[in-house]
Amino acid sequence: MREKVIIIIIIIIIIIIIRDNEKGTCMLIDVAISGDRNVIKKEAKKILKYEDLTIEIQRMWNVKKKVIPVIIGATGTISKSFRKYVSNIPGNHEVKELQKTAILGTAHTLRKVLM
Repeated sequence: MREKVIIIIIIIIIIIIIRDNEKGTCMLIDVAISGDRNVIKKEAKKILKYEDLTIEIQRMWNVKKKVIPVIIGATGTISKSFRKYVSNIPGNHEVKELQKTAILGTAHTLRKVLM
């Protein structure tokens, strides 16, 4: 008897731009939930992907630019540099809560697909 194998690929992407006129800075925050194996690769891709856009933002708005990739694996996997990136974002962010949100989102999607 053959078992049925279901492969589900979940990719959620959110881009946030924060411009601080007082400090003269602009942060491009790319939030994504990806497969656990791709977390480190995704971070590197995100930084390179937005390089042209951040250069253009720097020219247009005359601000210092920063790309912050916030990538979490579908089961809560994070890279070694994740905490450093999150600490650059204004506000109080708990890594455990971000991981929990990613896991709950994955569980919700799996329930919808499998039921």
